[in-house]
Amino acid sequence: MGMVLSNARVYTLDVQQPVVGGVVIEDGVITRVGELDSWQNVAGLPVYDLGGRTVIPGLIDAHTHPSMVSQSFWHVRLPWTTDVDEILCFIREYAQAHPVAEAPFLYFEYYPSATFRDGGPTKELLDSAVSDRPVLCQDFSDHEHWVNSTMLELMGVDKNTPDPVPGLEMFVRDEDGNPTGLLREFVHRHFLDGMYERIGWRPPQDLTPERIKPFFDFMTEHGVTSLFEALLPDEQLLQSLDELDSRGELNVYYEGALQFQDLAGLPQVLARVEELHAGYGGAHIRIRTVKLFLDGTNESGNSAVIAPMCSHAPAGLGEIAMDVEELTQCLILCNDARVDVHIHLVGDRAFRVACDAVGVARQRLADRWMIQVTLAHCELVDPSDMARPAELGVFVNWTTHWSGGYFGDEARQHLGDERWNRMYRFNEIAAAGAVVTFGSDVVTGYELHRAAPMFGMQVAATRVDPEYPLDPAVYPDSIRPRADAMLSRELMLRGHTIDAARQLRLADRLGSIEAGKVANLVVLNADLFDVPAEALSQVKCDAVMFEGKIVSGSL
Repeated sequence: MGMVLSNARVYTLDVQQPVVGGVVIEDGVITRVGELDSWQNVAGLPVYDLGGRTVIPGLIDAHTHPSMVSQSFWHVRLPWTTDVDEILCFIREYAQAHPVAEAPFLYFEYYPSATFRDGGPTKELLDSAVSDRPVLCQDFSDHEHWVNSTMLELMGVDKNTPDPVPGLEMFVRDEDGNPTGLLREFVHRHFLDGMYERIGWRPPQDLTPERIKPFFDFMTEHGVTSLFEALLPDEQLLQSLDELDSRGELNVYYEGALQFQDLAGLPQVLARVEELHAGYGGAHIRIRTVKLFLDGTNESGNSAVIAPMCSHAPAGLGEIAMDVEELTQCLILCNDARVDVHIHLVGDRAFRVACDAVGVARQRLADRWMIQVTLAHCELVDPSDMARPAELGVFVNWTTHWSGGYFGDEARQHLGDERWNRMYRFNEIAAAGAVVTFGSDVVTGYELHRAAPMFGMQVAATRVDPEYPLDPAVYPDSIRPRADAMLSRELMLRGHTIDAARQLRLADRLGSIEAGKVANLVVLNADLFDVPAEALSQVKCDAVMFEGKIVSGSL
């Protein structure tokens, strides 16, 4: 079975014929692309006249977190305010309305990163609202957490507890070494099992097919037909994906990454990758990537930077998980295992260390270099390093919906104005010839709506966040500096299709509309190149096709 799509404006992402009028699909595969006037009713296939509507390849989210979103729907949303008393009042009243028997553990999201500008939150402050059960509040950056004394005690954490990754995944401590109640990254995850055993309760976090399906359905409705999970928790998610696939309900190509923290632990992670891929890898599921958190965040002041932080004395260069030599050895091990590497980094020093390590590893391995390396986020890049991704053949991945005011200007206090004003610049990297890909990096149901690719495209094309705009009294029209860093629609469409397919090693099968490729297509209700930039989020998917089947909407 198949169909003919005619009278359309088809953006193929094929440089040989970038825009055509129609497509022929047979048995889930594109068989002809071009102008259809002379070959209607091909092989008796039904013809759908699209009335001039736009068709693009199926979109690819090249960095997102389906597991974390699916596990977050029980979290409680905080009021959006930097007023600490208002936050504490809300927490206190919520706890009173939901006793311990009903809610043994309270998880609140988010408090704005600027809430504690003059000093981090403390466990004693949160104790003043709730002390009869563990409480966690998540910072808006997703990289800091505020807990009460009860949670620290139930996790078994005290001054003698070592930090899993000192400087990055860690407990902030007072001068005597006691945890203050501020946690960096997701350090608490190492201790949650013990806490749950002590309170005799676990949150509804099993990654069953029914629990993960809302995330994947949302993605399908918004045109996403392939995605990369940047932090695969482990096997249960894969079991559920496999079950959905067997039911014919997994309408995406999925790639997952396991996390490693250091060279010593990498062999075990690589062995687990091999085991999981052997058990679940197939036509739609692939597990051949590992992920490293190389530094922290600019908002928390623990990104790895070349010049000292403005907020630290005498010289704070942030934190980095490993040096060039250790990272080089990690890359060589991954290359031996034929496992790709995805690296979280936000500071310019972390970017330079990653590039240096790739350069050294490639030099040592010469023609034995086989893997792909993706540098995710790359929020601050020294101008002298902009051309290095192209020279080294590494991918750069960016989260489009962060391009405006999503995280406010909290990083300014650490980086200063000059560095803050040149964050989020990718045009120079792309102009040098690097492959730039895009993803949503959503981690909670709170922000799932922002995973819609068209929403992210609007933010990146305008440098204005429609939900969290910067103060227009400080930033004219709420545009995040600098305006010349706005991304073009051409770049973003490539980064959501053919270039993202290259990152996921799927470009031979999808990412463009060409004869012989899988028929993953999206029919839009408007031409994304014609609508005003501030209206991109209003462009909707009339129909989404996965392997030749309509899986959302209709023609």
